Amino acid sequence: MYEGPVQNLIDELEKLPGIGPKSAQRIAFHLLQVEPEDIERLQSSLGSILSGVTYCEVCGTVSAEKRCRICSDPRRDLSLVCVVEEPKDVQAIERTKEYSGVYHVLGGSLDPINGIGPDQLRISQLLRRVAGSTPEAATESETADGAEAPEPVEVGEVIIATDPNTTGEATASYLVRLLRDFPGLTISRLASGLPMGGDLEFADEITLGHALSGRRVLSQSKGA
Repeated sequence: MYEGPVQNLIDELEKLPGIGPKSAQRIAFHLLQVEPEDIERLQSSLGSILSGVTYCEVCGTVSAEKRCRICSDPRRDLSLVCVVEEPKDVQAIERTKEYSGVYHVLGGSLDPINGIGPDQLRISQLLRRVAGSTPEAATESETADGAEAPEPVEVGEVIIATDPNTTGEATASYLVRLLRDFPGLTISRLASGLPMGGDLEFADEITLGHALSGRRVLSQSKGA
C-alpha cells in the first residue's frame, strides 16, 4: 500500500475494466513521470466526458456531431442496418473493411437479472427506424434551397450482431420476434464458429456447435 494521492489513483484505476492491481500501479507511476502538459490533456479529456458525450441521433454511437461520420457518409448503404450492443462493436466491424451499411447501437443487451430490459435499450428506436420514422425522414422537411428533402431509404436487411453469449443470444432472439412481421425485411445473424488459426480440440462445445450449424457448402454435385 502506498500513501496519499498515489494510492488513491491506483485504487481508482483498479475500478476500470481490464485493469488489475499491477497494471493500475504501472499506470500510476507512469503518470508521475510524464510532463504536466500530458496530465492536463488527460484531465481535459476526462472533464469533457463529465460535461456530456454526444451520441448520433440516428444510430446511437458516440459522435462529435449530431450525426456520426458513418451516418453522414453518402457512400454508405442506408438500406443495410447492422445492430450491435456497444459503440466499440461498431469500430470492430469497421476494422474489417467488409461492411458498407450503417449501424444501430442498442446500448447493451437484455439482462433481466441486472435490471436491463427492452426499455433500457434502443429497441424502440430500431423499430421506428425500420418502419420509416427515422431522423433521416424527420430532420428537415426542406433542404437549404427550399426543395423537399428526398424520401428516406427503406431498410431492406437488419443484421443482428449482438455478442455470441447468453445475453447477446437472448437479445437476438427477442429482436427477431419483433422484426419478423415487417414485410419485405430480411433478418440475418452474424455467423459464429471457429476462429482462423484455431484447433478443433481447443474449441468449446457451444462454439463448435455454432460452427456446425452455420457451415457453408463449398461444392455440391448435381443430382441425376
